[in-house]
Amino acid sequence: MVDDDDRVVAVVTRAEMRARRLQHRGVSVAVLGTDGRLLVHRRADTKDVWPGMWDIAAGGVVGAGESYDDSARRELAEELGVDDPDLRFEPVGGGRFVDDAVAVIARCYRVVHDGPFTFTDGEIAEVRWVTRSELDRLLATETFVPDSIALLLPLLDLG
Repeated sequence: MVDDDDRVVAVVTRAEMRARRLQHRGVSVAVLGTDGRLLVHRRADTKDVWPGMWDIAAGGVVGAGESYDDSARRELAEELGVDDPDLRFEPVGGGRFVDDAVAVIARCYRVVHDGPFTFTDGEIAEVRWVTRSELDRLLATETFVPDSIALLLPLLDLG
């Protein structure tokens, strides 16, 4: 749990953090292909927050004692099976997002990686590569995870 200045003020379980909507640290990692397309995915219906919604990033909660950078690498490995120590994670910004489901201070990253990807942890139901115009059409017809759209999308140059 962190205060508004991103200082750790308590360590709580994930269940307590979700139940009480406590402000915590999070990461979002946009994956772009070498051709400039963005990898988007639909979250599994079993996710504890925003189940079944589309997302423009791999990401999640920063663990107790974990750095933002280490969390970004861990999340990319867990969600997409990308565990490359030489992969360059480019910090692109971040901010604070609060809604009825979460209160998060997030850091956002972008990586360029063409795969292969593996989805072994069950967090992702469907993936696809999209251009900016394809993303715009998807945004108009599907429901997306709001923190990624608010914090990360404005930081990406998708052409």
